[in-house]
Amino acid sequence: MGSKPPPRTPADRQTVRPGRLRRRLTIAFVLVAGISAGVLAGGSYLLLRQARYDASLHAAAADARYRLVLAGQFLPLTEQRRTELLTSFEGSGRHVVLIAGDTWPSDPAYAPPLTERLRSTVAAGQLGYQRSFEPTRLLVVGGRIPGSTAELYVITDERDLAAGLEQLRNALGAGWVLVVLLAATVGHTLARRTLEPVGRASRAARAITEGLLATRLPVAGRDEFSGWAASFNEMAEALEAKIAALHRAQERERRFTADVAHELRTPVTALVGAASLLRDHLDQLPGDARRAGELLVTDVVRLRRLVEDLMEISRLDAGREAVSVTDVDAPVLVRRIVAARGWSDRVTVDGGPLWLRTDPRRLERVLGNLIANAVQHGTGAVRVRTARAGDRVHVDVDDQGPGIPAEHLPRLFDRFHKVDPARSGGGSGLGLAIALENARLLGGRLTVHSTPGVGTRFRLDLPRVPTAERTGSARAPSELSGTLGQEPTGGTG
Repeated sequence: MGSKPPPRTPADRQTVRPGRLRRRLTIAFVLVAGISAGVLAGGSYLLLRQARYDASLHAAAADARYRLVLAGQFLPLTEQRRTELLTSFEGSGRHVVLIAGDTWPSDPAYAPPLTERLRSTVAAGQLGYQRSFEPTRLLVVGGRIPGSTAELYVITDERDLAAGLEQLRNALGAGWVLVVLLAATVGHTLARRTLEPVGRASRAARAITEGLLATRLPVAGRDEFSGWAASFNEMAEALEAKIAALHRAQERERRFTADVAHELRTPVTALVGAASLLRDHLDQLPGDARRAGELLVTDVVRLRRLVEDLMEISRLDAGREAVSVTDVDAPVLVRRIVAARGWSDRVTVDGGPLWLRTDPRRLERVLGNLIANAVQHGTGAVRVRTARAGDRVHVDVDDQGPGIPAEHLPRLFDRFHKVDPARSGGGSGLGLAIALENARLLGGRLTVHSTPGVGTRFRLDLPRVPTAERTGSARAPSELSGTLGQEPTGGTG
């Protein structure tokens, strides 16, 4: 029956750490808000600054015209009248500079140098102005006194105006910083809340990948994420149902294999006994009957091997196969297999002493099946090489057979799979599947590389020391049992 996936653990509900997308959204939000606020604040400041300076200039120009009219009352500019003019303007709070041959300021502290451009404009009978920023912010507006060639320049102190604009600039800068900080906070919050459904979906997908098929996403609201969550839940439910059905089918297949092997064991045992008795009396049978008897004995042997393979597959599926670890010299074990099976004329073993800790019975089972497969389906010599690669051991079985087409390689280790179904051979079709399962029990990997027309190489990759021993853990007593002796069978090429 299919097993129900375990519930989610707290580790599966852990918060996803902020990723690049969240940072990018936050930075984008800050950039948009910061640039917008900066442009608005800067533009407002420049417009207001220009407006304030223009207003100051217009007021100063109007005042300068008025002062020029007043100055005309002091004509002609004798020394006494010149002094009265400067004293009168200074007493009214206006600083002026009078140029009539020489230069006479009403207050020497407010006598900025006049530019040639300003002097030329005033000399042409027009009203001109200039601004100076060092050492003091002063606005100078000048013109010719009506009815005279004398020039009068009215000085306006703009330090208060500059101080007000500086305060406005500082206030706008502080406001811009506040907007950026607020945008960063709001952007981070919005990005986190916006991407939280993505994080939940990522955690849910990871949980399903780890086998927690009961994982579901909460569905709240009618937005796009809710529709996404609903679709994800439907997919997860369909996946859970499909996997449960596959588990049930797999369990039925395993039970069927075990039941068939168990039911066939007794009659096959009887057939093996009868076949053995028949084999001992084959010489006494007539020619036609002897041929039929030989075929019968051969098929009974194949049937016995098939039942044994089915029994082993069922035990492997049920997890009842134990592993007994001891020190093994891999090349010696390979040579013993070759000699015991009578393959010495076909198989060459390369490699000096190479020790590893593993289960010799299962290693013999794997290597016996691989070599039997090479002998059965290869046309030339078979070579077995053993080598050490770091903390692992490689055993390569090479043959010079016709090779295996690429489309058959992914299914080569499937049960009952044969490259050429029309070729019966002597194998049960379970040899490579049994070899693969035993390799997994030993903590190893079994791979194949084949070139049609050249040959095939099977590689068994094993750890020199089992993982449990490397980590210092001990096996349970029930895992330390096992016996030697089951004969490997040829696999499917």
